[in-house]
Amino acid sequence: MDEKYTFALRKIALLGGIDDYIAVSSRELGDILEMSQQSASKRILELLELGLIVRDLGARKQRIKLTATGVDELKKEYNEHRRIFELTDHITLHGTVKDGMGEGQYYIDQEGYKVQFEKKLGFKPYPGTLNISVDKEDVGKLDVIKSTAGIPIEGFNYGGRTFGDVIAYKSKIKTIDCAIVVPARSHYVEII
Repeated sequence: MDEKYTFALRKIALLGGIDDYIAVSSRELGDILEMSQQSASKRILELLELGLIVRDLGARKQRIKLTATGVDELKKEYNEHRRIFELTDHITLHGTVKDGMGEGQYYIDQEGYKVQFEKKLGFKPYPGTLNISVDKEDVGKLDVIKSTAGIPIEGFNYGGRTFGDVIAYKSKIKTIDCAIVVPARSHYVEII
């Protein structure tokens, strides 16, 4: 995303535009963005067109707020900064083992996945999954991991079913090689 948009989103967010609408005139926003009122008005229209903000027009001031898409763009930028300033060659996650839906073994045993896991990850996968609910303090780290280029595992069709793409991230539990596998369709947000 163009920096001029993330800069504007960041300034709107700093005014409180993530949690609620903020009342701001084009002139005021222009001052904040260090541009003319006309340029600020144009920037608002661009952000609206891109679906990054929503606007409610008032008599004197408009009210604007970031959309979920706008917030996601700021999160991407935030995660890039974290990768620059905070991360070393590894990330440690803490969590609690959770019961899943009992489907892990079924998916891992599918030949279309199993062959790719062995070839791309360099180890034979255990026939099942270990579901870990990531501690709240570490959920941001999980977002950082997901923002990096993982190892794509391609989906396939077999037996009249479609098995979706997943992204794998090489990992370790103590000294045991494993992978964080993030399916395109997942029932969980903070569970890996």
